[in-house]
Amino acid sequence: MSVDPMTYEAQFFGFTPQMCMLRICIAFQDYLFEVMQAVEWVILKNLDGIPDCEISPVQIHRCTEKFLSFMKGCFDNLFGKMEQLFLQLILCIPNILLPEDKYKEIHPYSEEEFQHLQKEIDQLQEKYKTELYTKQTLLAELEEQKIVQAKLKQTLALFAELQNVGRDHGTSDFRESLVSLVQNSRKLYNITDDVEKESKRLKIS
Repeated sequence: MSVDPMTYEAQFFGFTPQMCMLRICIAFQDYLFEVMQAVEWVILKNLDGIPDCEISPVQIHRCTEKFLSFMKGCFDNLFGKMEQLFLQLILCIPNILLPEDKYKEIHPYSEEEFQHLQKEIDQLQEKYKTELYTKQTLLAELEEQKIVQAKLKQTLALFAELQNVGRDHGTSDFRESLVSLVQNSRKLYNITDDVEKESKRLKIS
């Protein structure tokens, strides 16, 4: 594996070329192992049909392991050459300017200017969070006001209905109708209380 970090290529592709080649190598090795397993299974199956075969499954397994080791060595040698070609001719980016770096070429800035801009961005983010929290608080208060306003409308509608009832009974003033309502409620309570007392007395007697 190459030790060159190839950071520019990693920025361009979104992945490191070395990691890409490593995954290709692992995929080839996994495929080679699966092929050798299939070959060993086919050999063992065919040996079962040969009478008086002196070759044991253990010997077959040892032979396939040796052949697998030989194939891996050949593959490692070939893969080393293939990796160099890939990293030099395919996954190597020439000296071009990345789109995200064009702005730096047109508008260069120093490290101090970058830090200053970063500080302004942080301040704006904090200000945005504060304004967002304030907005959420105001929306919550607005919802509470809507609820209170709805209850107030219900109360006013109830008072209007009471006033209409008072007018129907000859009381035009709302206060008078309210006093009349309280008096009638007391009378009704007293009558109910008297009825309950009389009912208890009759049960006792």
